[in-house]
Order: sequence, then C-alpha cells, then structure tokens
Amino acid sequence: ADFDGLNLTWETLEGVVKHNGPLIGPKADDPAPLPAAIAEYAAQHDLGLDTWPSAEAQVAALADDIAYNSHDIDDGLRAALFDITDLVGLPLIGPAVREVTGAYPGLERTRVIHETLRRMIGAMVADLLTETRAGLARLAPGDADAIRAHDAPVVAFSGPLQAADQEVKAFLYRRMYRHHRVNRMTNKARRVVTSLFDVFMADAAMLSADWRDRADGKDTAGRARVVADYIAGMTDRYALNLHAELFQTDDVQR
Repeated sequence: ADFDGLNLTWETLEGVVKHNGPLIGPKADDPAPLPAAIAEYAAQHDLGLDTWPSAEAQVAALADDIAYNSHDIDDGLRAALFDITDLVGLPLIGPAVREVTGAYPGLERTRVIHETLRRMIGAMVADLLTETRAGLARLAPGDADAIRAHDAPVVAFSGPLQAADQEVKAFLYRRMYRHHRVNRMTNKARRVVTSLFDVFMADAAMLSADWRDRADGKDTAGRARVVADYIAGMTDRYALNLHAELFQTDDVQR
C-alpha cells in the first residue's frame, strides 16, 4: 500500500535490464539507443548501465538460451517443420540424437525427442558449470561489484559450445523462424497488434476502465506507452478474440 508498483530490489531491476550485458559504454554489444522506458527509469535510479549485471542475472540469461534451444527444437519437431534426421549432422543436438537412437533402437518418436533434448540440456548445463567455475577461479572476485566491473561475463559457455550453439541457432533460423508457416503467423500477429494499437490510440474510450484512467491526460507519447503496455499484457487468445470483436461484423439481416 505504501508503494506504487512492485518495489523490486536494485539487483532484480538491474538483472531484468542488463541480463544480456551492458547497454551503454565500450562493453555494450548493441550501440542502439536505449529503450525509452529504460532511459526514463535510469535517469531517476542509476542501474549502472555500462557494467555487467550480477552473476545471478548472467546465469538467468544463459539458462534462457538453453531453454530457448530445447523448446524451439521440440516445437519445430512437433510442428513437422523439420525431422529428427535433419538434426543428426548438427553439433550439440546431433550427438544426442545418435546416442539415443543407438542405445534405444525402436524407441517411439516422442520418447526419442524427450531423451535427446534431455541430453542436450545436460551437456549445455555441464559446460556452463565447468566454464563458469574456471572463470570465477581466474577472477577470484571479492564482491559482486568485481563481477560487474570485469571486462567480460563470468558466467559463460566454453568457446566450442558457443560455436555449436550458434550453429544450432542458425539451423533454427533457416528451418523454423523463417519457415513460411511461421512467417504467416508472425505477419498475422503483427497485423493484429498494429490494428489494436491504432484503435486504442484513436479512441482511448475503447480501453477498459482502469487503463482508460491511466491514459487520461497523457500526451501522445504517454498514451502510446499505456496502450503498448495494455496490449503487451494480453494473451494470444485474448488479443485474437478482441481483434475479432472489434473488426469482424456479422451479416445484417435485411
């Protein structure tokens, strides 16, 4: 009741904003301008945007990579965008496929997928632990600020696994993310979100009452932020249903 928001700790906010690394300064990977929301917040509350985040945030970032790889491969196989046989020649996932199919001939497809992904995740986690322990031993940080000030992340995959991970991602980009079925759904999603945004920007009275109150009195940029946040909070199903409600008309009986 005493705080307007979640009242997150500094470390949590830092991790959310910088989990992929510094956003500004010589260590930043991407020279693009800061997102407006981050720039506005950082002006009031310094998150040290030119440094690495905590080790915990670095772990979260690479755990995210592991999860994305496994889930995207699983989704691609289930959607028949590619087959298990297409994975055999890839690093990281290929050896797992060969191990499973060799050890368990005749195993049903779903269990081959589960066991293969399980082994790939295990290999990535083991590599991450080994490399990170070695990095921490070399740095021997006395506190969290020593990790933030370091010239590289202390939580990392080894060089060979990074290369293998990039090859798997390149495969997924070619065979999944750029697949015509995925592109069609992405295009549809873009049109739905754009249409909803335009409707709510044109008439804030279309927003639900609590969001309309937030938009009242705002300039164009302020209203756009409220509308964007409103749409971002929708599930896919809710957004599609709302789009249909706003844009589809029933035949009128004459």
